[in-house]
Amino acid sequence: MAVEFELNVQPRADLGKGASRRLRRLNDLVPGIIYGGGQDPVAITLSHKDIHRACENEAFFAHIIKLKNADGGTDSAIIKALQRHPAKDRIMHADFLRVQMDHEITVEVPLHFLNEESSLGVKRDGGMVSHVMSSVTIACLPADLPEFIEVDIANLALGDSIHMSDIVLPKGVAIPELALGEDHNQVIVSIHATRATIEAGSSEGGEGAA
Repeated sequence: MAVEFELNVQPRADLGKGASRRLRRLNDLVPGIIYGGGQDPVAITLSHKDIHRACENEAFFAHIIKLKNADGGTDSAIIKALQRHPAKDRIMHADFLRVQMDHEITVEVPLHFLNEESSLGVKRDGGMVSHVMSSVTIACLPADLPEFIEVDIANLALGDSIHMSDIVLPKGVAIPELALGEDHNQVIVSIHATRATIEAGSSEGGEGAA
């Protein structure tokens, strides 16, 4: 993985909603928590500026993050939950899950769709790409965690679709939902006809009949 994310964190002893509001208002800090990995949960604070900047990169949400503690220690973690302000561009709280390199993790990663404009259904048939899903939840060891998964739709024709089971997954990566049965094999992308395409087809049919 080419990108690395490091965040400096401080332990937090003053808990509660009032304390969290003071942290945000007076020090521009974000309260958070680190849990899992066979260790006790630890309440932390981190710079709003630093985590806000990290969140601008989609890879941050599907990446092992190094949390550097004030005592020099480091936790390897993934972001599990992020609470945002409903009206302002502010992060209110962050939950981090510690990872162990020999333990499987479950992470939601983004999907990158390739060859949309040159796909058969768009270029040849005049259709429109419909993204049903923009991300997928995967399970893998931390070392196998991809930043994103590519889905090539070059050969997708009008009316066709790609399901989760059609995704070419990297080595060591699985989609847990597929183990729940065929009903969980969701469509992730399809190509459907536009109004112009439908009208053009109707016009051609009418001329042929005439």
